[in-house]
Amino acid sequence: MKRTDIRKILIIGAGPIVIGQGCEFDYSGVQAVKALKKEGYEVILVNSNPATVMTDPERADRTYVEPLTVDSLHEIIRRERPDAVLPTLGGQTALNLAMELDRAGILRRYRVELIGAQADAIARAEDRQLFKAAMRELGLDLPKSGSAHSLDEARAVAETIGTWPLIIRPGFTLGGTGGGIAHDADEFTRIVTGGLEASLNTEVLIEESLIGWKEFEMEVMADRAGNAVIVCSIENMDPMGVHTGDSITVAPIQTLTDREYQAMRDDSIAVLRKIGIATGGSNVQWAVDPKTGRRIIIEMNPRVSRSSALASKATGFPIAKIAALLAVGYTLDEITNDITGETLAAFEPTLDYVVVKIPRFAFEKFPGASTALGTQMKAVGEVMAIGRTFKQAYLKAVRSLEAPLKYHDETAYDPWFRRELAEIEAFRKMLGNNRIVESSNDRIMESEKGLSTDSTIRPFDHSIISPFLLRQAKVFGFSDREIAAAVGCDEAAVRAARLAAGIRPSFGEVDTCAGEFRAKTPYYYSYYKWNDVGDARDKRDVGEIGLKSLSSLSSLPSKAKPRIMVLGGGPNRIGQGIEFDWCCCHAAFALKARGYEVVMVNSNPETVSTDYDTSDRLYFEPLTFEDVMEIYDRERCDGVIVQYGGQTPLNLAQRLKAAGARIVGTSPDDIDRAEDRDFFKRLVAEVGVKQPASGIAHSVADAHRIAAEIGYPVLVRPSFVLGGRGMAIVSTDAELDRYVSEAVAAAEGKPILVDKFLEHAIELDVDCVSDGETTVVGAILEHVEAAGCHSGDAAAVTPPRSLTPEIVAEVKRDAHEFAKRLHIVGLMNIQLAVKDGEVWMIEVNPRASRTVPFVSKAIGVPLADIAARCMVGEKLADIGFTREVVPPYTSVKEAVFPFVKFPGAEVALTPEMKSTGEVMAIDDDPEIAYFKSQLAAGSPLPKTGEVFVSLRDEDKAAGVEAVRELVRLGYGVYATRGTSTRLWEAGIPSKAVFRISRGRPNALDLLKAGQVKWVVCTTEAGNEATEDNARLRSGAVAAGVPLTTTLDGFRAAVRGLAEDGAFGGTGVRTLQEYHALAARQGAA
Repeated sequence: MKRTDIRKILIIGAGPIVIGQGCEFDYSGVQAVKALKKEGYEVILVNSNPATVMTDPERADRTYVEPLTVDSLHEIIRRERPDAVLPTLGGQTALNLAMELDRAGILRRYRVELIGAQADAIARAEDRQLFKAAMRELGLDLPKSGSAHSLDEARAVAETIGTWPLIIRPGFTLGGTGGGIAHDADEFTRIVTGGLEASLNTEVLIEESLIGWKEFEMEVMADRAGNAVIVCSIENMDPMGVHTGDSITVAPIQTLTDREYQAMRDDSIAVLRKIGIATGGSNVQWAVDPKTGRRIIIEMNPRVSRSSALASKATGFPIAKIAALLAVGYTLDEITNDITGETLAAFEPTLDYVVVKIPRFAFEKFPGASTALGTQMKAVGEVMAIGRTFKQAYLKAVRSLEAPLKYHDETAYDPWFRRELAEIEAFRKMLGNNRIVESSNDRIMESEKGLSTDSTIRPFDHSIISPFLLRQAKVFGFSDREIAAAVGCDEAAVRAARLAAGIRPSFGEVDTCAGEFRAKTPYYYSYYKWNDVGDARDKRDVGEIGLKSLSSLSSLPSKAKPRIMVLGGGPNRIGQGIEFDWCCCHAAFALKARGYEVVMVNSNPETVSTDYDTSDRLYFEPLTFEDVMEIYDRERCDGVIVQYGGQTPLNLAQRLKAAGARIVGTSPDDIDRAEDRDFFKRLVAEVGVKQPASGIAHSVADAHRIAAEIGYPVLVRPSFVLGGRGMAIVSTDAELDRYVSEAVAAAEGKPILVDKFLEHAIELDVDCVSDGETTVVGAILEHVEAAGCHSGDAAAVTPPRSLTPEIVAEVKRDAHEFAKRLHIVGLMNIQLAVKDGEVWMIEVNPRASRTVPFVSKAIGVPLADIAARCMVGEKLADIGFTREVVPPYTSVKEAVFPFVKFPGAEVALTPEMKSTGEVMAIDDDPEIAYFKSQLAAGSPLPKTGEVFVSLRDEDKAAGVEAVRELVRLGYGVYATRGTSTRLWEAGIPSKAVFRISRGRPNALDLLKAGQVKWVVCTTEAGNEATEDNARLRSGAVAAGVPLTTTLDGFRAAVRGLAEDGAFGGTGVRTLQEYHALAARQGAA
């Protein structure tokens, strides 16, 4: 039974989305908060990520949006006095913080208990030497290895192992950060040095290479009574040597015998018990030599992991929820399975389908970086697909990816997977050769070689698509578009032929029990079968055990409520991430509360939107026209929301509308008009807003002509893309040639936009909500960085600090006018620039933007909820939101970048977005808020040491006083010669060095020697300065040294250092307290 000796529980979140730790921990946090509150516990949450559902103020009893540092947590614990801390649901970040709190004696001082995993158990799992010793005691095989805490120790271990290559794994890191494969002594030195720096306990494990071995994972749940279940078994298609987060994975395991599987299952449970994980979920990873069958334990994660989200969505088993309940004393046989409503959590999930996960990469954002997959994770997102066969699930996952499938080496796969993929390609080739084999005994597809003797071959008629051929292709798993591409016709022709033949998908349920019990939660996946009734395998689908498959619309129950479909964003990627999923979730929450049934469609297993209880009906399906329209027809939806999931659903809007779907909210025609440059240029002129000179190019020659007319520098960008894909600022004809070619590739046939670039302008983001008549500005965000940095990468502050009341009034007037003329119903984002006291229009996006979650938390108003209600006909006046909220505190958004994962790529902030996530910081003092944002973003400023400073001429006067304060605080200063001279004139001591391009010693020498702990460099114009800045940024990232590139940022950081203390001196306050302040000011 649950514990009654604890009352208040602190949950530590995972912080910003980074490679290796994504939005799966938002899903786990939401489940845990809901479960614990339902049990009557008081829940305190701390997280720095505003784009998460878990940080919504209505989730936990008190929510702290604060930096995830020991100082912040110390202050929160001192303020809240929780009885327990639950650290196993916030990824490696939370686990590391829990260990630091324990080592610092803070938990002991305030009598706070760790639940879910004890400190000694965490240490046994994470400390490489302790883990090895425990596994040896179990009698499990381990790779030859050794731990090291210095480079000399590491070299001694390498000599003992005696063979190359070697695997280096740092302790207490996520996503393989700092690790790698060393093929020689030079690589070994580089990777070990980086690994020691990345490790929380300055430890690396050096192992013999298992490259090429098969890799498996087991998701295990255990309770204090000794019960344990395997929630899900996962097989990596990519072999050892590729991080599991970068591998294509399959569930359940496909290539082990039952005897091999059972042995691995038993050993996985034994590992948990040996490590001492008394309650909760863990992930155990294994390697198997495909030649000899030798099995080795790789590692175990004593927490809910990245794979836990996949396992949870694959099986329907709510791992995070059950882990939270186990942490407070329940046992598996006391917890009811929500999916069936009848079975208990001790009932081990069984799958009667196959699940495939494929990672999504963003190498195009980081030219110059290696695209080779290794032990350090590089994927920025993933998709999951479900089918009745591997082929169905694999092909569905490929089309869910929305990007070419590459980077994986198919020749390294197990022979079983290679055969499956070969059969897919053989069938695709056969379609292209217009030949189909019909066997009298069986339905078999063959290549043209080696045809069965008992068969007939029919030529394919392009005007009449054979129903039998279509059904074979659909059962195989091919989409209408793939079939059309193979046979040489368009997708519409295939769709028409398929519908005419009555070939529609069936829908199976994810129920945790392979149909043994009826599922209570409608959670579906599509598949095709040989006939509408179902063969012997599918008889249970039509009623033997329960209504599991519905292929005809008439078999659906009548609707008791209006039904709205919400389209998610698909896989996370740079430019389209968790922020859009937050909006989709809030559409579901708002509409469900208003009496609508919500149908969610998405393919991303990491998200809250794909949790089983976010919507009324969940479809884990690709976001393609074919898949979405089949669901829309099946569910007989009354409308579909396309403006919340980013560009992916927007790209479907016109086709869905043409097929009869009702798009609720802003019309697709108005959305397209905002992207039509000729229309938009006229609209801006009519509204009376200035806009940079611009033109539309369809070729390199067009771009050169436009650039000659408007003058350099120009901003080149494709239309209809997110995340600034293919966008660049160019200053010469040579640069224009290169960037236009890249923009053409990103634009996929759509025109290229060429605009005059506004140098040294202040950029603004404005988020609004409109009901078609009334418009309210949610917030105006002022970018900290100067124009030229993508809005997703820029630090931003609200309320704006430097705008005059007249400029603010003009911005609001413009927002209202554009919303009216574009007939906005829902959300709208406007991007503007302010230069020389004048407002310039950049663009209008009639959809949700990535800043909506941040703005909603800054002002205390859930804009996505309100906009969804407007989309279904409610008015802002009736909702009670008719005027702007201007809070009496400052909120700062800061971006988090993955440059450390992509060595060789240029470290630069450009119009093309590169950040993977963001953090939020709030404080009454704007400069303290900015300082907190830097801490939260993982760029903690040094408390002592030397600082390198280089200020452009226009920043020198104001920057001198910030340097003076640094010196007063005890810091030493290096400066470029011009800056050093100005400091000397002001009586401030510094050590002068050369600019990078003009001599040595320079800042790069200081970074390599470890002589500076912070770099401050405000950006100058000119080719030489641009090149120097790029090299300096790369050097700072490689050295792990924080980098500040704006004067405002520098002054705010110094102010924060002056205010900060050893005891969380910047102070903390809950989000609910901030919102109460905003509400009181609004009422006044």
